[in-house]
Amino acid sequence: MALLDDALGGTRFSDSTPMLDLVRRHREEIASQMVARLAESDEFAQMMERNFGPYQRLMTYYECAMMEVETKFRVLDAEYGLQHDRNPIESIKTRLKSTDSLAKKLVRKGFPLSVESVERNIYDVAGVRVVCTFPEDMFTLAEALLAQDDVTLIERRDYVANPKPSGYRSLHLIIETPIFLQKEKRLVKVEVQLRTISMNFWASLEHQLRYKKDLDEETAAAVAAELADLAEVSANMDARMQALRNYLDGMEEG
Repeated sequence: MALLDDALGGTRFSDSTPMLDLVRRHREEIASQMVARLAESDEFAQMMERNFGPYQRLMTYYECAMMEVETKFRVLDAEYGLQHDRNPIESIKTRLKSTDSLAKKLVRKGFPLSVESVERNIYDVAGVRVVCTFPEDMFTLAEALLAQDDVTLIERRDYVANPKPSGYRSLHLIIETPIFLQKEKRLVKVEVQLRTISMNFWASLEHQLRYKKDLDEETAAAVAAELADLAEVSANMDARMQALRNYLDGMEEG
């Protein structure tokens, strides 16, 4: 981490500073360069050869954990559909961080490049994204998931109540859940992201518009301001849709 700080000249920016994305991009470029140099070395090649089996096994554990969590959400969705005659989940996607992404994150955070380091220090290797119809559905599903006795909450970040400066909104949970193997039970961490359709739409387009774009400071600030404004529009639509659904549900109950 000190190496990255030195490379940036000790520069520090707050989350509200327009330069933040440029600084993050700079850090990512430095991490990429360091990983590329490591990948070219004989020592790194030997390390990868020694750890290929353990690494592949660890990734399989994460894949199993993602399947477990996805199944939990599909069961909750089916149960909710029986009770309320509608399903709260629009889609579920899973993803496993690539070897390159894991290496960059370890280098960026100053952790050792090893299989043990990945399991110990990186909490979002396995990711499950649940896209919901309405904002209330996100929190209902999150509460139902965390109420299960084999799910342990490690970390919760509510970017709905406290959006990121970019405008990003989502509910992030780091959970730990068991997977049952032939001769053992292992606890595995999984990152769960819950979003509405609107939040997911904004996040997808934001990623396309900003990812690896070489923008100057002024243009980057203008794009950031426009995206933040669009995020507010999206959040307002979510709130109005939720209010409309609550109104119609109230009419049916009455």
